[in-house]
Amino acid sequence: MFARINGMGLFGMNAFPVTAEISTSGGSVPSFDIVGLADMSVQESRLRIRSALKNAGIAVKPRCTVINLTPASVKKIGSLYDLTILTAVLAAHDAIKIDVKDCAFIGEVSLGGDINPVHGALTMTIAARKHGIRKIFLPAANAREASVAEGMQVFAVRNIRELALHLMNKSCIEAQKPFIPDEHHTTELPDFADVKGQENVKNALEVAAAGFHNILIIGTPGTGKSMLSKRLPSIMPRMSFAESIETTQVHSVAGILDMGNPLVTTRPFRSVSHTTSAPGLAGGGTVPMPGEISLAHNGVLFLDELPEFDRRTLETLRQPLESGEINISRAKGSASYPCKFMLVAAMNPCPCGNFGHPTKSCSCNELKIQNYLGKISQPVLDRIDIQIEAAPVSYTEITDKGKGEPSADVLRRVEAAREIQARRYAGTSIKSNADIPTSSLQEICKLATDAAEMLKNAFFKLGLSARAYDRILKVSRTIADLDNKDLIEKRHISRAIQYRSLDKKYWRGN
Repeated sequence: MFARINGMGLFGMNAFPVTAEISTSGGSVPSFDIVGLADMSVQESRLRIRSALKNAGIAVKPRCTVINLTPASVKKIGSLYDLTILTAVLAAHDAIKIDVKDCAFIGEVSLGGDINPVHGALTMTIAARKHGIRKIFLPAANAREASVAEGMQVFAVRNIRELALHLMNKSCIEAQKPFIPDEHHTTELPDFADVKGQENVKNALEVAAAGFHNILIIGTPGTGKSMLSKRLPSIMPRMSFAESIETTQVHSVAGILDMGNPLVTTRPFRSVSHTTSAPGLAGGGTVPMPGEISLAHNGVLFLDELPEFDRRTLETLRQPLESGEINISRAKGSASYPCKFMLVAAMNPCPCGNFGHPTKSCSCNELKIQNYLGKISQPVLDRIDIQIEAAPVSYTEITDKGKGEPSADVLRRVEAAREIQARRYAGTSIKSNADIPTSSLQEICKLATDAAEMLKNAFFKLGLSARAYDRILKVSRTIADLDNKDLIEKRHISRAIQYRSLDKKYWRGN
C-alpha cells in the first residue's frame, strides 16, 4: 500500500513543506525504515510511534514499512515529524476516511500517545498556507499560536486516539477559534514620572524612541542610567500586527513563547548581562537558535556596563546593526533571523566610575581609562546614533516632591512623530527615520541653508566619518518631526551634533 501525507519542516526560521511517502508490503520479518536525510531524532520516531499506537489501543498489522521524507535533499531534524509519519502509517493501513490532501500534520508523539508541543508552530503554519495547505493539525498547546495565521483552519490534537477517530470520520475535532489578544490587558511599565532630574537624557530617549535610534548613555554610578533605560518601553509606540507576527515567530522558534498569550504585542526589552558570550548575543548552537539580538527584534536590546563586555562579543553587533538580520552558519546548515532592534547601552566613563564627577576623584590613570574605553571600537560607536551624558543629580532635584513628566505625555509626542514618518514612507520598506537608506538621505533630510553650513563645519571640525554624518542627518530628521517641521533647521542640526560629540570627548586617545 502506498500513501502520501503532508507535513512541515523547520530549520531556524526557514519552514518548508515535507511529504511523508509510505510504502508497506507483506514479509516474513516486519520492518520500519525512515529515509530522506532524517537525523537520529527523526529515526527514533518509529519507536515512539510504535509505543504510542500500542498504548492508545490502535491495532496496526506488522508489515515491511518504508517511509521517505521528501524533499530527500533537505536535512530533517527534530521530533516534529512524528505526527506526519504516524498519520502516514494510519493512511497505509486504510484508517483514513476523509480527504487530507489540503491538510498538514505537525507534532511530537509521546510514548503514551499524547501530542507534545513543538517550536516554531506559527512559522510553519504561515509557510503551509503559502504552499496551498488550508488545514493544519498540531499539538493542542500550539493551537492558539497557530490560529493567529489568517486563512488557515487549525485543529488542536491532544492525543493520537482523538486524531485517529477524526480521520476515520467517527468523531470531529473542532477547528480552533482565531486567537484575539485582549487589548484592555496591558503590562504595567515603569514611568518616567518617577525619575528625578536628567531632563537632557529624557529628551534624548524621546528622540531615540521617535526615530528608533540607537543610544548610548554615559555617566558616573548612581546617575540613573539603568533606571532611565528601563523606562524606554513606556514611550515606545505600540507594535503593528505585522511586527507582532514577526516577533512572535522568533520567540516561538526559541521556545520562550507564552502559550496562554501566544501573540507578542508588547515590544521586547532584553536586558543582557556583560557575561553573555558571542553566541548568546548573536545566536548559535548545533542547530542555530536565535540569540538576544533576535529576541529583541522590534524592541530594545539593553547592554548595561558596555565596556565590561568582551570586545569580540560587541563586534558581533556591527553587521546586525546595519542590516537588521543575522546569518548563522553551522555544520548542519545556515539560518537567518531578523534582528531589527534599538540598541540602548549604558556605561561608566572609567573603571572606577568617577572620571568627570564634580566632587569625587577618579583613581584611574590615563592609560587605564583609554584601555577601558578602547573595548568599544570606533565602528561600533559610529553605529550608535545618539550619545548622551548623565550628570549627577543634585540634592534639590532628589528632594523635589513634584513628579516629572509622565510617560503618557511623552508617548503622545512620539506617536505623532511616528505618524509623520508613516505617511512619509508609505509604500516603501522604510519603517522609521533610522532606516533611511543613504541613497534617499538628501531627498528626505532637506536642510535650511544655515543648517547645511553648520553641518559642514561640524564634519571637518569633529572629523566625522561618512556613517556618523548620515546618522546626524537621520537624528536631525527625527528632531524636526517632533517639532512638526518639514525642513530641518539649524537648531535641529545643532541638537543632533551635540548627540554625536561624546565620542570625541571620551575616545580622544583612540
